[in-house]
Amino acid sequence: MKKSDIHPMPEYYDRYIKLVEDIELSDAFQESLREITMIDLDRLGSLKETTYAPGKWTINDILQHVIDAERIQSYRSLMYARREPNTPASFDSDLLALNAKADRRNIVDLVAELKSLRLATIAMFNSFDTETLLNRGISWKYEVSVLSMGFFLIGHQRHHLNVIEEKYIPLLVRT
Repeated sequence: MKKSDIHPMPEYYDRYIKLVEDIELSDAFQESLREITMIDLDRLGSLKETTYAPGKWTINDILQHVIDAERIQSYRSLMYARREPNTPASFDSDLLALNAKADRRNIVDLVAELKSLRLATIAMFNSFDTETLLNRGISWKYEVSVLSMGFFLIGHQRHHLNVIEEKYIPLLVRT
């Protein structure tokens, strides 16, 4: 199924989903995996604890956030796929980031974990048939389909990689 098969487009999640091309979900996941493998580890590693503005996350914080959010949203996707009627609890991204201790990790390990996690997410979504992808649930306060959650995960990763490219990579020129 493609992004254009999402009806209706879920509020809030649409800002991330719109970052993904209108291609088959499996192809979009493969492209997202390619984006992970293309991350320049040396370049990002040289930024260490740098932020582009006070109070912003470091590169490590961003990558850990993408990992944490993917775990949580994949769990939610599984619950909707299996028609679990209970709404999963919300989460506080800033609180998770504060307690993740991402500064103790290195870029190589974070990217390796992100890649492994994305492979597991791809395997889970590949197990869903069309009927399952159309199952719906409540994520935070919005009704979403399993299909929209797949495109959200891809767009969320892309959003944060775009932030790194647009806000952090230019800092390398200044140093």
